[in-house]
Parts: sequence; C-alpha cells; structure tokens
Amino acid sequence: MKKKIRREFMLVALLTIVLTAVSMTAVFYELFKKEVMNELESYTRVLGSATVFDAAAAESAEGLTDWEVRISLIAADGTVLYDNDVDVGGLDNHGDRPEVSEALEEGSGESIRRSDTLDSSAFYYAVLQEDGTVLRVAKASSSIWRIFLSALPIVVVTAIVIFLLCMLLAARATRTLMAPIDSLAEHLDECNETPVYEELVPFVQTIRRQHEDILKNARMRQDFTANVSHELKTPLTSISGYAELIEHQMAAQKDIPRFAGEIHHSATRLLNMINDIIRLSELDVMTPAEASMERLPLHQLAQNCVDMLQVSAEKHQVTLSFKGESAYIHGNKEMVEELLYNLCDNAIRYNNPNGSVTVTVGAKGEKILLEVADTGIGIPKKHQERVFERFYRVDKSRSKATGGTGLGLAIVKHIVAQHSAQLELQSEPGKGTTITILFENAGKSVIL
Repeated sequence: MKKKIRREFMLVALLTIVLTAVSMTAVFYELFKKEVMNELESYTRVLGSATVFDAAAAESAEGLTDWEVRISLIAADGTVLYDNDVDVGGLDNHGDRPEVSEALEEGSGESIRRSDTLDSSAFYYAVLQEDGTVLRVAKASSSIWRIFLSALPIVVVTAIVIFLLCMLLAARATRTLMAPIDSLAEHLDECNETPVYEELVPFVQTIRRQHEDILKNARMRQDFTANVSHELKTPLTSISGYAELIEHQMAAQKDIPRFAGEIHHSATRLLNMINDIIRLSELDVMTPAEASMERLPLHQLAQNCVDMLQVSAEKHQVTLSFKGESAYIHGNKEMVEELLYNLCDNAIRYNNPNGSVTVTVGAKGEKILLEVADTGIGIPKKHQERVFERFYRVDKSRSKATGGTGLGLAIVKHIVAQHSAQLELQSEPGKGTTITILFENAGKSVIL
C-alpha cells in the first residue's frame, strides 16, 4: 500500500509538472504575441499619424530599416504598392491575406503565419487608411516551439528538482499517513487507545468484533472438544470395564444381565450423545436460507410430541399434557419437532415424582407462543444464563442418571436462532421451570 501511495503521489507530481510547463509556455506565448501585436500597432500609428502613408512618404521616410519591421502598402484591389523588404514587382496579389481582407472590412486586422523554411512566425498588423489603401506592418519572431525548446533546459532542470522534492515529500507524507494504520496493525487489541483516522473507526470496530468473535469461537471449540472427549470417555470406560469383566469370566452368572444392562445403557447414552453432537455441528454451519421453511401447524406438532412422550412421562411418574389453540408458524418441520422433543424431554427428566409438564400453544399479540412449563427441580439464578451452553449441567449426577447428554438446550437455542424467534426462561429452585418461545405468526389462530 505504501508503494502504491508513493507511486500515485509521483504520478500526480509528474503530471502537474508537465501540465504546468505546457500551460506556462502557452501563456507566455500569448503574452509575447500580444506584446508584438501592440508593438506593430504602435508602428502603424506612428507611420500614419501625420498624413496618409503612401509610396512617396515611404521613400522620404528615414530610419524605417532601423525598426526591423517590414512595411507594406497595399491597394484596395490587393496590389502591393510599396514594400521596404522586397521588390514589389515579384509579389503576387495580397487581397486574400487574412489581415488585409480584415482591414478592408473592419478597419484593422491581424494574423500570424508560420514559416517552415525559417522556422519562425511572422506577425502582421494592417490598418485601412483614409485613401482606401492598407498599411501593413510585419515582424518575424520565433515560433512557439522554438521558444519552448529554448526554455526546455531550464524547464527540465526545474522539473527534476521539483520531482526530487516531491519524492521526498511523498515518502514523508506516506509515512505520516500510514503511521496510525501501522500502529493499529501491531496493537489491534489496544485500538481504543491507538490514534486512528475517524473514517477508519467503523472499520476498526468491525475488525475488533470479528477478532473477538474468532477468539470466542476458538475458545468455544476448544472447550467443546475437551467436553466431548470427557463426556465420551465416561460411557466408553463403563462399556469397556463391564465387557472386560464378562470377557474374562470375572463376573458371576447372576451379575451378567446387570452388566449387560449397564453396557446397553452406556451405549445408548453414547449413541444419543454422538447424534446430538452431529446435529449441533449441522446447525452450526447451516444458515437460515438453507433451512427449508414452510407453514407449520405448531399446535398439531406439539400435540404429536406430547402423545409420543406419554410413555416416557409415565415411566418418570410425570403428568404430560397439552393445551392451546390452532396456531401456524413459518419453520422447518424437522427442527421444530426436535425443539419440541428436547424441551418436553428435559422437562420430564428433571421433574419430580408426581410432577407435571404442560405444553401450551397460542397467540400472544402478533406472535405465536410456545410454552413448556414443569413442576420440576428448577434452576438456580446463577445457572440460568448458562443452561443453554453445550454440556452445561446444573446437577451433573442427576443428568447422567437420567441419560441426558447436556446438549438438548444447546440444540434448542440454535433452532430458535434459525427461526429468528425469541426465547425466555423463568425458573425457581423447587418450584419448576418455564421456557417460552415466541415465533412469527404465519396465520390467524382459531380457538379449539
């Protein structure tokens, strides 16, 4: 970037020098031309000031050759009557000369003609006299290119000096411009204290947020990997231990069914955990645009989930019920079914004997409400913000005893985010937990 800035500076400087040189030459030439024309006009006035300038006056005038100008007297029909520089006999008709024709029409005229042979320009000024003749005064001078070439050495030397000065200034300006950016690159974590351009503040803030997100995600992945290794190790150790006892005939015949049951329980827990981990990985990389959304009857899906988990609820001595009204949302059917299952399954697992779980669906303002309330053990205030983290358990011993993987609520949180819904948790130890989710309404609700 520094090289590019310096290159742009030098290009601008070089272009400026060239344009300035050309412009100044053109301006100088215009001033020079005006000065010559004024001088010729003065000669003309001097020659015609007393009487009409004619051939006789020209012959008697003294010092005309000292003026270094060419004086011509031209008749109205273009015939050259007098010329102090050449023999008029060899001159052709001058009626078509621009300065002569202009003088005949407007009283005065001027023109400049270039001579390639002499590599010079001739300046002409003509005035119409009272007797109808045209008095013309001319003077040869250097062409604009000759003037430019004569000044070229000075221009080149000046341009080189300016160019070198611009190089130094460009290098200094580049260092000054880039200093805050270089400092920021080296001290990104201290960007609030590092001086930076006002225009770069949003850019810096975005980079810092991304940097923090990357670090956060890296820590989460590291923690997740460590947790996965730990969680997988426990059931695998159990399976390996019981299997080894049976393999080496170290278990009594009566204990084999119990050991096989423990192996089966650990294997089931391991399989559930692997399935949840795979599902979380899928949700991590899935965008809302990739999820196939459709209009879903949330009340019907909730009722189906309640019916499906009745056996599990009875096993845990929990009453599971549904109430609500017809409600439709836009969502992914598989995800919503998974969300309902995880919420209801958690409410059953962490309930008390003879407790209850109530699933409610209905309209709440312009939103659709899904509420899963239980009378279970509840969640202490200090744990409520973390229960949606992966593998976070309030009661680890109970979670493992009930076969929980610690990933159910993490999956719920991902699914809620995929549907741009709102999630709220209310809980009190010993009284139960209520999880509320608000979806966008996809149709009018009708009371059942």
